[in-house]
Amino acid sequence: MKIATFNINGINGRLPVLLWWLQEEQPDIVCLQELKAPTDKFPQRQLLSLGYNAVWHGQKMWNGVAILAKDMDLQEVRNTLPGEPADEHSRYIEAIVDRMLVCCLYLPNGNPAPGPKFDYKLAWLKRLKKHAKYLL
Repeated sequence: MKIATFNINGINGRLPVLLWWLQEEQPDIVCLQELKAPTDKFPQRQLLSLGYNAVWHGQKMWNGVAILAKDMDLQEVRNTLPGEPADEHSRYIEAIVDRMLVCCLYLPNGNPAPGPKFDYKLAWLKRLKKHAKYLL
């Protein structure tokens, strides 16, 4: 099984490159980060045309994550990292693919440090560590 990850940095602007790469490399599962597109602007139809089912959580302008699976069903488990209900950043998604839990994340940058973005990153990492322990 080939599993790949791709920081797409704007899925709709780089869609031709993504489609070419999917056809060329034929990964079974793909995790995408930095979609930079709201949920309703995700190119589901184009991905389905190549046999890729998808779950995604978009966000206008920033962030956004997705999991793709070639010729396999996906079942979304969650699309937020637990522990902070007020966090609106689209940075985490989990799905069951072929009896396997796949997690995709887009880690916060945290620059500049010190500052609120750095504090957010540290808190986010603490939540991720706690959730990873739960999953293990």
